Amino acid sequence: MRNVVYVAPFPMDATLRFARGLQSLDDVRLLGILQERPGPDSDPFDDIELVPHALDPQEIAQACQRLIARHGPLHRVTGILEPLQVPLAQARTLLGLPGPDEDTAHRFRDKALMKDTLRQHGLPCARHCLCTAAAQGLAFVEKVGLPVVLKPPAGAGCRSTWRIDDLRSLKEALAQIRPTAEDPLLIEEFLRGDEGSYEMVVIDGQVVAHSVSRYLPSPLEVLRNPWMQWVCWLPRLLPMSEYGDLFGLGPQVVKALGLDNGIAHMEWFRREDGSLAVGECAARPPGGQLSLMTGLVHGADIYRTWARAAVDSAFDGPWQRQFSAGTAFLRGVGDGRVTRVEGLDAAWKQVGDMVSEARLPQTGHRKGDSYEGDGYIVLKHEDEARVLWGLKRLIEVVRVRYG
Repeated sequence: MRNVVYVAPFPMDATLRFARGLQSLDDVRLLGILQERPGPDSDPFDDIELVPHALDPQEIAQACQRLIARHGPLHRVTGILEPLQVPLAQARTLLGLPGPDEDTAHRFRDKALMKDTLRQHGLPCARHCLCTAAAQGLAFVEKVGLPVVLKPPAGAGCRSTWRIDDLRSLKEALAQIRPTAEDPLLIEEFLRGDEGSYEMVVIDGQVVAHSVSRYLPSPLEVLRNPWMQWVCWLPRLLPMSEYGDLFGLGPQVVKALGLDNGIAHMEWFRREDGSLAVGECAARPPGGQLSLMTGLVHGADIYRTWARAAVDSAFDGPWQRQFSAGTAFLRGVGDGRVTRVEGLDAAWKQVGDMVSEARLPQTGHRKGDSYEGDGYIVLKHEDEARVLWGLKRLIEVVRVRYG
C-alpha cells in the first residue's frame, strides 16, 4: 500500500476533487494534512493530521512524521494550491521524498525569477523589474512606458494586482507600498491583446496532452470594471494556424522551468502584432473551473489525470477534444450582501440543455472581491458557437443584486 499525503489548508469542494483523484489510484492509502477536518459526507481520507498552519513546511514535515509512525513510509507528499508549492518542496527535502524540488518550486512561484528564467532561455514574456525602491520603479517605467502592472512577486489570481496608467498614480502607489529588499514589488509592462491559458499534462518532462482556453475579457480588466462579468471559454477546435505557435511555446516553458511530472497552467497573451508572450506559468492544475472544463471537453477525469501524473508519472491518454465548454462567472454592480438573483428562469429555458454544473450566488452572502464573482454556470456542447452564444445570454440575462 502506497501512503500518499495530500496537503490543503481548508477542505474546499474544488480542493477535495483532487483529493478524490488521488483516492482513485491503485494501491493508495490517502492521508491528509489540513487545518480543518472535512465534513463526514465529503471526507476522502483514510487518516488526517490537523495542523495550525498548513503552509508551514516544518508543520507539514512534522505531521508527516506522525503519519509515518502510524502507517509506515510515505510514497508522495503533494497538493494543488499555488501558495503550497514551495512549502511542499521544502517539506519533501526534509523528509527525503521525491517530487518537485525547492529550486523548481521557486522558479514557478516567484514571478520575477520565472520571467528571468524564461528570458535566459529566449522565451517571450513581459519586461519586468523586481523593485526594491521607488526610484527603481520610476526608472523602469521611464524605459518601458505606461501602462504597467504592479503585483507581489508570489501573487496568484490577479489578487493584489493593479494596472497603473499614469505617472501620478505610479508615484502614489510606490509611496504607499514602499518597496524594500525584504518586501519587493514586481512591476511589469502591461501586455495588450487576447489572453487565455494553456494546460499541459507533463510526464518525465514531456508534454503528452494539452488544452487551450480563452479569457473573455481578461481577469484584470474585469477587476477594473465592476459592471463586467468574466467568461472563460474552451473552444472545441484548435487549428494549427491559430494555436500552432502556442503548442510550440508551452513545452519550452515547462522545460525551462523544470517541471517533470504533473499539470502545468500557463497564461498567455496574443499581442496586437500577432506574437505570443507568456504571462505566468504554474506547476499545478488551473483554478476558476478551468480544471473542470478541461476534463469536460476531453471526456476525461481531470482530477485522476493530475493524480496519475503527480504520483504515478503516467498518463492514461490520448485526449480527444470532443466538446466546447465555458463558464459564466456571476457577479453584479454594487456592494453588500446578495439579495436576489434575477433572470435565472429565462436563462435556463435558453441554455439549460447545455448546463454541466452550476453554483448560484447565495442570498445573504457578502459580495466577493474576485473576478470569479459569487457563483458560476458551466456550459458544454459539441457546437462551440452555441456555447459562446449561451455564455453571452447568461451574462446578459442573469443579474445579481446586492443590498
